[in-house]
Amino acid sequence: MTEQHPSEANDASNPEAQAAAYAEARWPMAGAVIAAVVLTLLLPADLRLGPRWALPLAEGLLLVALIAGDPVRISRRSAAMRAASIALVSVLACGAIWSTVQLINDLIHGGTEINSADALLQAGGSVWVSTVLAFSLLYFELDSGGAAARAHHMPTTPDLAFPQHLSPEVKPAHWRPRYIDYLYLGLTNSTAFSPTDVMPLAPWAKIVMAIQSLVSLVILGLIIARAVNVLT
Repeated sequence: MTEQHPSEANDASNPEAQAAAYAEARWPMAGAVIAAVVLTLLLPADLRLGPRWALPLAEGLLLVALIAGDPVRISRRSAAMRAASIALVSVLACGAIWSTVQLINDLIHGGTEINSADALLQAGGSVWVSTVLAFSLLYFELDSGGAAARAHHMPTTPDLAFPQHLSPEVKPAHWRPRYIDYLYLGLTNSTAFSPTDVMPLAPWAKIVMAIQSLVSLVILGLIIARAVNVLT
């Protein structure tokens, strides 16, 4: 019979202590949302969904609500907090998808920001980074029920299998995937156009990763082709 570590035994008998040990700091997720808001403000007007202030205001209010409800570490489980988290991720994703569609339309049919290589690279880079942030937050919120749920209980069959899941011998004590892990997943999936070290197990994860890969491939392919055409 495997001997249980004393700290693990204490955590099992005290769910609140376990959640405190496993909970993730709020600031990485909040920093990603703030970065997405800044990128939205920097986008050309025809690549933004709605007025300049609309999406940033909605994202800012939802972020403030989440910080007020669970400020330092993400461990509070409630229907209201879950709804606010899903709403925030949905707004970010909708904004990123809208900007992507508009950029692709401008690249195909012509737009004000594609006549200059500098403006094209700036607009395209902002849209691409926005999609990376949006998808990373989507993975962060949907994997195993979200950060608060992961703090209380990590399922034996997660939606996304990280190296620590596949090779438990390298897993530190109290390990949980953090936002940086999902940001790395979003970045590598957008550059390699396929899974790297994180394997999608759940159907939703496979679908979302496939969509992100296709979106990134189209953005980068069209931007590079158009930039070369403008420069020559």
